[in-house]
Amino acid sequence: MKTRCGTLYGIGVGPGDPDLITVKALRILKSVSAIFAASSTKNGYSLAETIVKKHLGYTPVERMPFPMTRDKELLAKHWEANAGRVLEVLNEGDDAAFVTLGDPSTYSTFTYLVRSVRRIAPHVPVVTVPGITSYHAAAALSNTPLTEGEESFHLISGANGGRNLRKIIESSENVVVLKTYKYFDDIFDTLEDLDLVDRSILVSRMGLEDETVVEDLRSLKGKTLPYLSLVIIKKRNRT
Repeated sequence: MKTRCGTLYGIGVGPGDPDLITVKALRILKSVSAIFAASSTKNGYSLAETIVKKHLGYTPVERMPFPMTRDKELLAKHWEANAGRVLEVLNEGDDAAFVTLGDPSTYSTFTYLVRSVRRIAPHVPVVTVPGITSYHAAAALSNTPLTEGEESFHLISGANGGRNLRKIIESSENVVVLKTYKYFDDIFDTLEDLDLVDRSILVSRMGLEDETVVEDLRSLKGKTLPYLSLVIIKKRNRT
């Protein structure tokens, strides 16, 4: 009879290219009893699951539905339910992994899952396994240095359009804006106001077959961008 509580692993599987998952991540995924991945309640698709299956074949990955909403009450309901499902495994003494795109500590659903699990069961051991982020992959793909010498670097969300960019642009030489797909036009207008359009690039769907690097952001104004899109801004020369 198992008496110990299992360990919950938060595993970053990289930005999209299956070759960018770490050796440590694969080793742990091969050892756990259950693997979970977040999916939207709208489509049930998980890119993180797809990456895992490239390496582990028919190993089952259980999808956890999370609604794309800002309704805190609805979100809390789903977090509690998903945390309860994970605890069913851990309380049997089995280890479980939650896989997430990029890194588990960077704009990741894993953060919220851990909070819910620890609120219910504070004793549960949690191990976070870092992963390659989308912006590091984008910088590599475009041969763009994120920082040099004594420069600073900011990572911000574009979910409020260009608002966050305006707040920090004076204090940073380099900025990466994630979550740009719905808000690109406002971000572009902000870049134009700040005279930074020609010092910016947009990278979409890193590591996937249709990945793109766009240096002329003017060509994207008014267009619908892929969900996995980000902008790299360099106040000095880009290369």
